[in-house]
Amino acid sequence: MAITAQMVKELREKTGAGMMDCKKALVETDGNMDQAIDYLREKGIAKAAKKSDRIAAEGTTFITSEGDTAVLLEVNAETDFVAKNENFQVLVKDIAAHLLANKPASVEEALQQTMGNGKTVDTYISEAISKIGEKITLRRFEIRTKGENAAFGEYLHMGGRIGVLAILEGTTDAAAAKDVAMHAAALNPKYVSRDQVSEEEVDRERKVLTEQALNEGKPENIVAKMVEGRLGKFFEEVCILDQGFVKDPDQKVRQFLESKGATLTEFVRYEVGEGLEKRQDNFAEEVMSQVKK
Repeated sequence: MAITAQMVKELREKTGAGMMDCKKALVETDGNMDQAIDYLREKGIAKAAKKSDRIAAEGTTFITSEGDTAVLLEVNAETDFVAKNENFQVLVKDIAAHLLANKPASVEEALQQTMGNGKTVDTYISEAISKIGEKITLRRFEIRTKGENAAFGEYLHMGGRIGVLAILEGTTDAAAAKDVAMHAAALNPKYVSRDQVSEEEVDRERKVLTEQALNEGKPENIVAKMVEGRLGKFFEEVCILDQGFVKDPDQKVRQFLESKGATLTEFVRYEVGEGLEKRQDNFAEEVMSQVKK
């Protein structure tokens, strides 16, 4: 497979490794990005890379709840300027209210539903596009319900750049639930607890850590013990219950929850544009194209 400059650039952005190291890793793995990341980590050249670090599209996340139901959604626009537009914000809140009331099973179903204004969600968005002048999309949403002895944790960071909805059971303390949601916004865990991490992911991490230790010249008879210790650090990175609580690093999130008599059943974290490619505008070319008209 031909290794392009764009592929090398992407791998550099994901790992922080040098250009030549990135090119070699891609050549060795026949252009497979995930395998190239593992290759660099095994050589001790790169740290663990989060595959979803490429925050690209603009827009906002938003959360609304009523009684025992809550919804977290993401609506995308092309520019941050439009995302802060009052009309765009009204659109987002209207869609959120509709989702909460009608509980569609998918974005496709939501778009075809009729809102209180007599228009479908799709038509409402299309009219907003005409007025605002940018492409706007309802990208995703999650609807959650809770029991009576439970609390929603609702947290929006940077005006909606990150949105987290957490559910605590065993307490109705919304402030405690919000603190957990805030923690998830800050540290970006992937799972609640270790038992949610797949065996495949653990085995892959163990393999990378083993190769890493051997490449560091560590004796084989202590590598296994070292790897298990480093796996503990891995779980701390990806499991929220194992993380030091952001508001009190002296205790784990698990201990904070125990002090409240609560358990975290789940959390949903959205970061605007994660996993989407951002439009790469060349400002100089844009200006020149206008001058030549």
